Amino acid sequence: MKALIISADHFEDSELLIPYYRLMEEGIAVDVAAADRGSIRGKHGYEVAVDKSFGEVRPEDYRLLVLPGGQAPAAVRKEPVALEICRAFFAHNKPVAAICHGPQTLISAGLLKGRRATCYRSVAEELKAAGAVYEDREVVVDGNLVTSRQPADLPAFMRETMKKLRG
Repeated sequence: MKALIISADHFEDSELLIPYYRLMEEGIAVDVAAADRGSIRGKHGYEVAVDKSFGEVRPEDYRLLVLPGGQAPAAVRKEPVALEICRAFFAHNKPVAAICHGPQTLISAGLLKGRRATCYRSVAEELKAAGAVYEDREVVVDGNLVTSRQPADLPAFMRETMKKLRG
């Protein structure tokens, strides 16, 4: 089983690293993808190696997609290939876990209309404008989608994400 994290520079460090290591603890291989290979740096200085560029990702190779927040989604959502990756996960009803600003990528991909979701408070109006049903809760699960608001919600976020993986 493999998981994919897509991000960019200025990600919220805990929102990328906690899912990354939690999945690895379960024996799940994790690839980090960004616009280009090399590395990306978080808001608090952590550097993460990029395993694949967005163009190298084959969504069919993965069971889970994780979208960390911070400022990274502002860049990721401008990448058409990243949006196609998200659409492929939804088309095949694979679990997608987005936290904080992470749902912005899903908004740009046109995937949240009619879906229940949460996000960081500054993104809530954009989420509603995209047709999502916003819920201000630590974690919201709607079908294949798991969303959370902020780093403090990571325990609930990962608990529900792991439940989705276990099926």
